[in-house]
Amino acid sequence: MRDVDSMSEYSLEEISEIVGGILTKLEDVKISRLGPPLLADENTLALALNEDEIENLSKTKAKAALVPIGVTSELISTIEAERPRLAMMKLLHLFYMPPDSTIGIHPSATVHPTAKIGENVSIGPNVVISRNVSIGKNSKILANTYVGRSVQIGENCLFHPGCSIGDNAIIGNRVILQHSVSIAADGFSFVTENPNNVENAREEGKVKQDNTDQKIYKIPSVGSVVIEDDVEIGANTCIDKGTIENTVIGEQTKIDNLVQIGHNCKIGKGCMIVSQVGIAGSCKIGDRVVIAGQVGMADHIEIGSDSIIMAKAGITRSFPEKSILIGAPAVPRKEFIKQLKTMKKAEELIAKFKEYEHLLKD
Repeated sequence: MRDVDSMSEYSLEEISEIVGGILTKLEDVKISRLGPPLLADENTLALALNEDEIENLSKTKAKAALVPIGVTSELISTIEAERPRLAMMKLLHLFYMPPDSTIGIHPSATVHPTAKIGENVSIGPNVVISRNVSIGKNSKILANTYVGRSVQIGENCLFHPGCSIGDNAIIGNRVILQHSVSIAADGFSFVTENPNNVENAREEGKVKQDNTDQKIYKIPSVGSVVIEDDVEIGANTCIDKGTIENTVIGEQTKIDNLVQIGHNCKIGKGCMIVSQVGIAGSCKIGDRVVIAGQVGMADHIEIGSDSIIMAKAGITRSFPEKSILIGAPAVPRKEFIKQLKTMKKAEELIAKFKEYEHLLKD
C-alpha cells in the first residue's frame, strides 16, 4: 500500500485496507473527502453509520459509502466495518489537517536561556518559556502560550494557542491541550480563624449568624500537576495544582471543554470526563470512569474504577467500583429506578385516597 501520509486521494481498496473493512465494489472511484450522504458528491466517501444515514444513501450523489456490517447497496460501492465509528476515526486521521506550525522558535517568542528545547520543536508567536523548562522532541507550542518555571514537557505534544501552564508541572508524551487550557493554577483553598458557616452546618446542622467579622485567608499551593502520557484536555478546562502534593491526571484520560478539576485530585487511567463537570478538591477517581456532562462532585470523594456517572448527577459521597450513578444526590441506578417506581405507586395511592376522601370526612 502507498504511504497514506503523502496522499490526498485514496482508492476504495486502500480505504478498505486501512479500516479492515469488506469492500463491495461497483465502480472505480477516488476519494478525496468524507461527509454525510446528503452532502456527499462523487469524490466523497459517504459515512452512513446509523439508520437515518443508511436511509439517506438512496438520495446521495456519492459513489461509495462506509456502512456497518451487513448493510449493502445495489446503487453504490460499500465498505462494511464491524465498528464503523472506529473505522471513521482512522479515516478522519487521513484527512485531518494539523494546525500550522514551523519548526524552530518564532522571533516574537521569549525563551529563557536555561530552557532545554528538543529536536524539531515548534514554538509559536508570543510564546513565553520560563527558566529551567524542558521540552521533548517534536512538540508544538502554539501562539500566546505561557510555560512556567521548571515545567517538564514530553515528546510529540501539541499545545493549542493561549494555554497557561504553571510552575513545576510535569506533562508526559503525546499530550494535547486545546485552546486556553489552564494547568497548575493555584487551588481554591482557604481557611478562617474560627469555624465558618460551612463547618458549623456540617457539625451542627445549622448556620450561625456571628461570623460578620470573619477573615478569609488563602492557603498557598506548593504542589503542582502531573499529566501522564496520551492525555487530551479540552478548551478552557482548568486543572488546579495541589496544596502540598500534585494533582494527577492518569494516562489515556480524555477531558472535554469547560471542566474544573480541583486541587489534590487523582484521576485514573482511561477516564472520560465530559463538558461542564466540576470536581472539587481531593477527590480520587479510579480507572476507566466515565463522568457525563454537568456532573458536580463534592470534595474528598472516591469513585471506584469502571464506574459511570450519568449527566447532571450530584455526587455527595463515595461509591465502589462498577457503580452506575444517577440523580442529585446521586444513588446507584437500580436504587434510582426503585425510587421512581415508589413515587409512581405513591401517586396512585394519593389518587385513590382523593377518590374516597369524602367518605372519611363523612
